Amino acid sequence: MAEYNRDAIHKVQQYRKLVLVYEALDEEIGQLILASGGHTDQMSPETMARYRNLARRRDDVENDMRSLEQELQIDDEDSTIM
Repeated sequence: MAEYNRDAIHKVQQYRKLVLVYEALDEEIGQLILASGGHTDQMSPETMARYRNLARRRDDVENDMRSLEQELQIDDEDSTIM
């Protein structure tokens, strides 16, 4: 039982770290969009490449979060794990 608890605690810690990374990437993406007047079509090619890279990384982090949510049996209705 103690091993299960340690594993669950480790997964919750991983999840929290992923949430922070996701939020930081999302903030950076938002800043890029705001800097281009709120439209991606007004971004320079360099900014668009950065935007796409950040969005890809954010998607990867979100997928990792969803995976851990399933392992921890977290859903939008149940936030008791956090």
